[in-house]
Amino acid sequence: MKAVRFHEYGDPSVLRYEDVKQPVPGAGQVRVRVAATSFNGVDGNIRAGFMQGPIPVTLPHTPGIDVAGTVDAIGDGVDGFAAGDQVIAFLPMAGTGASAEFVLAPAEALTKAPASIPLADAAALPAVGLTAWQALFDHAKLTAGQRVLVNGAGGAVGGYAVQLAKQAGAYVIAVASPRSADRAKAGGADEVVDHTRTDLAAAVSEPVDVVLNLAPVDPARLAALPALIRPGGVLVNTTVWMPAPSDEQRGVRGVDLFVRSDAGQLAHLVELVDRGELRVEVARRVPLAELPALHADAAAGTLPSGKIIITTND
Repeated sequence: MKAVRFHEYGDPSVLRYEDVKQPVPGAGQVRVRVAATSFNGVDGNIRAGFMQGPIPVTLPHTPGIDVAGTVDAIGDGVDGFAAGDQVIAFLPMAGTGASAEFVLAPAEALTKAPASIPLADAAALPAVGLTAWQALFDHAKLTAGQRVLVNGAGGAVGGYAVQLAKQAGAYVIAVASPRSADRAKAGGADEVVDHTRTDLAAAVSEPVDVVLNLAPVDPARLAALPALIRPGGVLVNTTVWMPAPSDEQRGVRGVDLFVRSDAGQLAHLVELVDRGELRVEVARRVPLAELPALHADAAAGTLPSGKIIITTND
């Protein structure tokens, strides 16, 4: 089978599109014929060697933590799935990824794919959808009537966060660039703040209950975010290389989020997609052989906003 792997850490040139032996599922594993994976920022950080402590991959390594595909073979002890089932998963981050024609997935990570969208497009959901869900509900404990500010609403996680927060009955303030403003409004944002022209402190007319910081910001701007939060509120931060600030005197908590795989939560997101209550957007579709070029674009900062999927059938 074909796969993209790197045999050493480094810049995007270390990625190779090559022939690899097809894997055989062991106990508790499912082999998935990959329709698509997706690109996540962490993929580039792993490839560059920046994540060797928290995410110790084995070289050569195949990137791709999201997968959408079709069950092809089943290992011992696996129940609930059969050959031909269309599935999605957030794969173990330190394991072999889905930038390949086939991948092994732990059965407990899999859930049925949405039936209402193309299978390949479903690869745009797992990691970022789970990040948004866990930020809002596991950590911020968001409830109806609260005010939430999403900093980085134009990104893939932010797009889901805006939709999910609005569905939960929150008042949503989306912080995004002008090119993402329309998408944030379409997702249900009550207000959209242009971070390129407006200072957040001036734009937020009254305190919020929750801030999600999903964007890389300079330390001073990150440190200023707790001041926007009412006493007892929470700041959830996904840029974990800069710890989330807090304000203990006012009871404002700072939480650093590192997303985890959860098939139950992912199944709920799939239900929302199939009910038309959660929109899956794909910014670009890239053939597997062009993944090295995609990494190069990411390193150069020239990727479009939104989610990019890597397909195996082109």
